[in-house]
Amino acid sequence: MEQGNLFVISAPSGAGKTTLCRRLLEQISGISFSISYTTRNHREGEFDGIDYHFVPQERFKEMVSADSFLEWARVYDNFYGTSKSVVLSRLELGEDVLLDIDVQGARQVRRLFPGAILIFLLPPSWSVLETRLRGRGSEDSLKLKLRMANAKSELAAVHEYDFAVINDDLLRATEDLKSIVIAQRCRTPRTLARQGLWFPTQKVNQ
Repeated sequence: MEQGNLFVISAPSGAGKTTLCRRLLEQISGISFSISYTTRNHREGEFDGIDYHFVPQERFKEMVSADSFLEWARVYDNFYGTSKSVVLSRLELGEDVLLDIDVQGARQVRRLFPGAILIFLLPPSWSVLETRLRGRGSEDSLKLKLRMANAKSELAAVHEYDFAVINDDLLRATEDLKSIVIAQRCRTPRTLARQGLWFPTQKVNQ
């Protein structure tokens, strides 16, 4: 069976990544979302096992020691990680998998899966991103400064990605993401393997 595609999407906080991932999953079949593990607290409207797997820090460290993560990273004071067994099993079944992870995690995935498709989501401009982050009003000034600094660092890594999508229009950005997934599925080797087509290696006599 043909192995599935591994898609990675990264973006600075406030770029609209969560919304776009949800829209992509609603509109494209045959792709599943890998739910990350995290040690941070729930936010309003989040559910365990749907948005994240919320675990205590001690449990997370045990999973790191057991080599349970495909990638993991510390972001501010919290840890985030992607289950290795879940992703590998889905890929082996021929299912495409979408990871919503930061730049640190994307680099780890690229080392393990050179063929992974890395997509970076860009805000329309820096001023728009700054306005969005300040508009949340859920963090103190110190945390906001940390997020802004981290956003600049992540934006500088955009050249490490295979594709960049500008989220200046939700519908257009969604279509751009869908196009990337569809194009990857139509790459010549994958199409031929899926259809069982063959071509002669020698010219046929006329």
